Amino acid sequence: MARNETTITVVGNVASDVTHRHTTGGVSRAGFRIGATERRYNAESGEWVDGNKLYLSVVCWRRLADGVVASLGKGDPVIVSGRLYTRDFEVDGQRRSVMEVEASAVGPDLTWCVADPQRGRSAAAIVAPREEGAVAEPVREAVDAPF
Repeated sequence: MARNETTITVVGNVASDVTHRHTTGGVSRAGFRIGATERRYNAESGEWVDGNKLYLSVVCWRRLADGVVASLGKGDPVIVSGRLYTRDFEVDGQRRSVMEVEASAVGPDLTWCVADPQRGRSAAAIVAPREEGAVAEPVREAVDAPF
């Protein structure tokens, strides 16, 4: 990463379906939303309560994208690390912006789940081909393929 980039690590849950596309050049791209909710202890009530919420768009490229598509689904607990930036766009003549994370690493949050890493397999080999823009449907069968 460049020296002046803003890096961030977010712990939360996959808050949307994972989408999978390929650029016109054939580069794999996956995207999803991550949601994180602050939990605070309310001493007066003696209960844990929800606090502020954070939702960010996450973009993954190449092998990381293939691994995300093959491994994650809506509701899964995740840890995402990467470059935080603002993407500006226009809708019906109005300027808008969205905060995005270009992920450099994505993994399951093992506090809330278990994982079975499959080393020596290429995620691209286990992701079924799909139409442009379709929601990812991972194929969870063993495939022997080198990285």
